[in-house]
Amino acid sequence: MKIERRFNAGIPVEGHQVPQVGKPVLWQTEQSALPRRNGEWRLASRRGESGIALIIVMISITVLAILAAGFAFSMQVETKLARNYNSEAELEWLGRSGVEYAKWILAEQLRIRGEPYDGLDQIWAGGPGGIATTNSALMDVQKEVRLGNGSFTWTITDMERKFNINTAPEAVLQQALILMGVDAGQMTPIVNSIRDWMDNNPSPRMQGAKSDYYQSLEPPYFCKSGPIDDMSELLLIKGVSPEIYWGGASTNHFPAAFQKRSGAFGQQPLVPEFTSGLVDVFTPLSGGPQININTASADVLQLIPGVTPVIAEAIVSGRAGEYDSTMQTGPYRGVQDLERSPDVPRGAAQRWGQFMTVRSKAFEVKIDAQVGTYKRTFIAVLGRTSERQIDVLTFRWQ
Repeated sequence: MKIERRFNAGIPVEGHQVPQVGKPVLWQTEQSALPRRNGEWRLASRRGESGIALIIVMISITVLAILAAGFAFSMQVETKLARNYNSEAELEWLGRSGVEYAKWILAEQLRIRGEPYDGLDQIWAGGPGGIATTNSALMDVQKEVRLGNGSFTWTITDMERKFNINTAPEAVLQQALILMGVDAGQMTPIVNSIRDWMDNNPSPRMQGAKSDYYQSLEPPYFCKSGPIDDMSELLLIKGVSPEIYWGGASTNHFPAAFQKRSGAFGQQPLVPEFTSGLVDVFTPLSGGPQININTASADVLQLIPGVTPVIAEAIVSGRAGEYDSTMQTGPYRGVQDLERSPDVPRGAAQRWGQFMTVRSKAFEVKIDAQVGTYKRTFIAVLGRTSERQIDVLTFRWQ
């Protein structure tokens, strides 16, 4: 490459552009078209290629790491699912074994002749057991039972601690709504709608509801015209709002339709202050229309016509403690024992006998089974007619 260094004197040079005056110029001929030497271009090219290669390697490593992590997580999930699948059968048998264990406990309780009642102080209910229990097989009861590769824990709850809504008299239904604070104008429609839901009479009661009413709703559905199998059915019945069902203390539900309308124009929604809900005092399944005064709460006891809050609290406090020779404390062995409390009127036990008992016939059993880290909860309902006959009415898992 031929380069000549000159100063522009204003004279054009043939074949070259005229540079600005007074500035040095690198004159190049046509044979010197490359601005740099070939070695300099090779070095710059290698540096650029190395940078691009490094970026590609880093991207490849990142992608491979993500794929490897995703594959590892997928294999971990698949392994856990396979292990849990292998534990399914064992978990079910643990649940059924827990139900059989509960049946044995309830049968042994009936064999204790010194305790002719079912109460919260007994082993099946989580209590310490009475004096007569010390000489029975229930002293060896375990709360957590290990069996095979797993274990289970049990919880037994009697159903007679609440009123059976399928057999509850109309007076009990009305009393429940009164204690909840339901407006008097709503009581008749709610009570009659509940009764219409349970009977097979095609004609509705006064202010009640049958399929004609429910078919007009969105979405439409039919009136059951049969016994209530689950308490949540009440939410389908005309007039029963979530507040009436759950009670005012519960917030795990959406506001009722009338609440949404009341707040449509900037007003605060009206929330009824129900102390308890229908689900707290009623059950769809029990041994009969009576409640066990040894396990029922004060709210349930007040559903009986004539039982005031003072009497209900006296009944609850009177069953506490241990049974002694004076027969003034401890669980009730008969409905007539209620009159040992000064707050219970004389002769009241005889009037309330149709609503009260000291025995329970239906029990809900909850079994929490576990194999390794895999857990499952089973729910069963038992019907006890004698120490030799305890039937499994329902069995399911959550």
